Amino acid sequence: MKRKVKKTINIRHYKNKQEMNIGIVLFAFIFIYLVVTIFTYATAKRISVYEVREGSIVKDNSYTGLVIRKEQVFYADASGYVNYFQDENSKLRKGNNIYVLSHNKLNIPSGNDTEGTTLTNEEQNNLIYKIQDFNESYTNGHFSSVYSLKTEINSALHGAANQSKTSQLDAVIAGNSDVIATYPSDSDGILVLNVDGYENLTENTLNNKNFDRSNYESTQLTDQTKIKAGDPVYKVVTDENWDVYIQLDKKTAASLAGIQYVKTRINKNNDTIWADLAIVRKGDDYYGHLTYDSAMIQYSNSRFLSVELILDDQSGLKIPRSAVIEKLFYTIPGEYLTTSGNSSSQGVMIQDGDSVKYQTVDIYYTEADGTVYLNPEAFESGTVLIKTGESGTQETYSLGDQRALKGVFCINKGYAVFKTIQILCENDDYYIIQEGTAYGLSNYDHIVQDGHSVTENEVVFQ
Repeated sequence: MKRKVKKTINIRHYKNKQEMNIGIVLFAFIFIYLVVTIFTYATAKRISVYEVREGSIVKDNSYTGLVIRKEQVFYADASGYVNYFQDENSKLRKGNNIYVLSHNKLNIPSGNDTEGTTLTNEEQNNLIYKIQDFNESYTNGHFSSVYSLKTEINSALHGAANQSKTSQLDAVIAGNSDVIATYPSDSDGILVLNVDGYENLTENTLNNKNFDRSNYESTQLTDQTKIKAGDPVYKVVTDENWDVYIQLDKKTAASLAGIQYVKTRINKNNDTIWADLAIVRKGDDYYGHLTYDSAMIQYSNSRFLSVELILDDQSGLKIPRSAVIEKLFYTIPGEYLTTSGNSSSQGVMIQDGDSVKYQTVDIYYTEADGTVYLNPEAFESGTVLIKTGESGTQETYSLGDQRALKGVFCINKGYAVFKTIQILCENDDYYIIQEGTAYGLSNYDHIVQDGHSVTENEVVFQ
């Protein structure tokens, strides 16, 4: 009997061979790159860049000025209702009618000063010429010319309005029996229709109490007002020169003592006017005395004015104060500079043992006397420079003297380069520096905003 052979099948399991997934590799690479980039950005030193531009700084000081003029108050000879032939700030001639007194109020047509008034052909042509001239010459930098034009136009309209008012008042007076009398001007000048008791104030009688406005009172004189004999009826300013006094502390008075002329801005009309300046001391009190010889008519009815002294008005390159640092330099006489061969670059001759070698230099600044500033990092202290005279004699100069210069780091080339500056003016945040200086900055240069955040020759990415 045959034996049954049991057949067995040997089944082996093989591991599947995995193929590389290029997508996962790229994703991993990009992920790692982003992580590294974010980490680098988060830990990198921040360098703020500032673009140098032309600008200006105006330093001014504001004061409340007390106005003193040559002015005379005139008083009524009789009682009655007053009416004025001209408006305030009108120019007067001696003998021109100023006001009329009547027993009762006069029936005068009401209306605006310029309503119904007409200009002559000559006056119209003159105004047109002034406006055309203004349009042709106006610039934003001289905005105050707008106020000058306004004053001229107002003056022309004012004169026409006064003529109309005078004609109306003459017509009313001619047919009215209530009129007591007509009074002419006793002097030439500018008509002012307010009184305040300061008319006789002078520099000799001036004191700090005069600047106290809490008790200041001014009485306005108007048409159809009933007055008594002896009451103030009008005032005339008799001189084009006028004075403004401002209160100063001792320190400010000392700083202004050497200034004879000062540019001022009067805020009422935003006028910029030059004035003579003098310092007045009365005991422990100090005053600035500003003397003007123009624009008096614009301020003839003002006793107090807000005045700004424009002490610095400099234009140049404007840079932040934070960008400015100081650096020490070796200084040498300019005669030690020389050139080598056909090279146009400047350098110095250095004593090197028993021989002499030539080394080019970077000049950072040159003073008026010829003193040259060299980078101390390019030389060792005690380095001996040699100058050969015309007769063949040699003079030597040992490097050691160092002086500081103010400057900024310019990064136009991608690394920090020290540039010297010449400061013209400053305020709390910015300097105005000289433009066009040798070895200095130019308009649109890029500098480091915080000068202490980098070192010289450090690479800076903008």
